[in-house]
Amino acid sequence: MYTRSVILRESGLPKPYSQSRPLAIERVELTPPGPMEVLIKVKAAGVCHSDLSAINGDRPRPLPVALGHEASGIVEELGPGVDNVKKGDHVVMSFLPVCGHCSYCAEGRPSLCEPGYMANAAGTLLSGSKHIRLNGYEINHHSGVSAFSEYAVVSANSVVKITKEVDLAQAALFGCAVVTGVGAIMNTCAVKPGQSVAVIGLGGVGLAAVLGAAASGAGEIVAIDLMPEKLALAEKLGATKTFLASDPDIAKQVRSATNGGVQYAVEMAGSARAFELAYNITRRGGMTTTAGLANVNSKFEISPLPLVGEERTIKGSYMGSSVPSRDIPRYIDLFRQGRLPVDQLLSSTGSLDDINEAFDRLDRGEVIRHLILP
Repeated sequence: MYTRSVILRESGLPKPYSQSRPLAIERVELTPPGPMEVLIKVKAAGVCHSDLSAINGDRPRPLPVALGHEASGIVEELGPGVDNVKKGDHVVMSFLPVCGHCSYCAEGRPSLCEPGYMANAAGTLLSGSKHIRLNGYEINHHSGVSAFSEYAVVSANSVVKITKEVDLAQAALFGCAVVTGVGAIMNTCAVKPGQSVAVIGLGGVGLAAVLGAAASGAGEIVAIDLMPEKLALAEKLGATKTFLASDPDIAKQVRSATNGGVQYAVEMAGSARAFELAYNITRRGGMTTTAGLANVNSKFEISPLPLVGEERTIKGSYMGSSVPSRDIPRYIDLFRQGRLPVDQLLSSTGSLDDINEAFDRLDRGEVIRHLILP
């Protein structure tokens, strides 16, 4: 079959993208799903910084690549052996396919699935296959999803069945922003009621972390960003204190306002400076967590002495340390109960044809989550 899809051929083109046009909408051939693969009619796909990092070159990807990794859709066709979904099911797509049998999956840590990671790095599905062709040439898959498209072929291990009672546009946000942000709070940090949390960087993932902290019963939720309007939204979502990241004395101010720092400081901005701030506002015995995706050449320096003398912890969080088949339905249930108002993260919607302009808006910080509705 043929479908319209967004293709990135070259990273690092100058801004604004509305002029340099790094993304082209092409009519591509999509071959049928193979064993343990499914064809999905894409209903919504989020414009996310992980896609932007491929466009600007912060996280190199094999090119050309069909972008899009945060998405929802409807199952249209099953390949041989698929039994976790059926035709007509509503699904959220996971940006890391989970093999279920590697050592990490066996340990209950599928966010570190090695075959899934290797497939994503190679631009293939979990099986090693590629299903997108343009003018006879293979196009790489992005995170096993490639959702900026009318249709996508993905591994059955990349989809999670959800209730049909949730709007599919809103459901798309659970595939990355929610599973990463809420998961960082609930899984990686395991925040308990009454504890203190700071979130640095209030994009879609960061604000989802604020929602997760509120749903976890955190007693103090500190939100930090460069943009006042994002701080205002964070307050509506549950933040108890907000600070402008541009303030030269911000670390001192946060420590003063939180009795020496927070128990959990979560960096979501994807920068070494933001991580340094997170570390500097973490109290003795606390945990500094990063889920931001910084440039591959970014570095930070710390003294190891406080790690010992203050029993500090530094921890990474990928995909919110989540088990997608467990956590995505769980977070959707919290949303339906009104305890996780994810719909507040949705800024706007648009078509595939406006994709370059959408990434300009994301890059300028004008949107939290913009959804492409193919």
